[in-house]
Amino acid sequence: MQHYFICLLLLLPCYALADSLRVAVASNFSEPIKAIAAQYKKHTGHRLILIFGSTGKHYAQIKNGAPFELFLAADTSRPQLLEKQGIAIDGSRFTYAWGRLVLWSPRNNYVDAEGKVLDSGEYRHLAIANPKLAPYGKAAQEVLESRGLWKTSQRRLVRGESIGQTYQFVRSGNAELGFVAYSQIYRPNHITTGSYWVIPQTLYKPIEQQAVLLKENIVARDFMSFLQTQEVKKIITKYGYDVW
Repeated sequence: MQHYFICLLLLLPCYALADSLRVAVASNFSEPIKAIAAQYKKHTGHRLILIFGSTGKHYAQIKNGAPFELFLAADTSRPQLLEKQGIAIDGSRFTYAWGRLVLWSPRNNYVDAEGKVLDSGEYRHLAIANPKLAPYGKAAQEVLESRGLWKTSQRRLVRGESIGQTYQFVRSGNAELGFVAYSQIYRPNHITTGSYWVIPQTLYKPIEQQAVLLKENIVARDFMSFLQTQEVKKIITKYGYDVW
């Protein structure tokens, strides 16, 4: 019996080393963060509990006390606000990726390489993320404004709460085309399906995506460092993002 308790005590530190983190993640980053989480668990044994949603909705939840340790936003403004409000850990914020916007349809040869389908008006529904909640939706609004189409397209717009929901609108056929994150249709070395226009970044403000620490935690700090490694940067770029 004494031998059993000695063995149990020796095992306890191993269990203590394994931990889990609740991470609020912008919907556009769902695929790369799953790959990153798998690698992190492989290296450390720690598990990430990933909660996806729009950056605006996550921000509101965090302000209201949602129990997240980390926030991976799709912009810089919400992480900055959380720092100023004393909710996020000061000095922990950094840019983990630069996002790219595309106009996409699952139909082949439907979206041309210059996005002229927008000018033709030969579509019934155009999906975008809510500009008030999702940075990718705000970028989509900027593109339509730059083309002089924002006001005239209002009756055709289908607004998703997040870029994830917007993608589903298009994928399901509820909208013939839509503005989505490049990472949603791009997989390492190939495009999933359909036709698309990679929108010139001169038509919208850069989508700088920042991470911020919400609770002081050894494992959370360790993961923040892991996010900035070359190993992770390679994963992020494989999904169509830019990194520096």
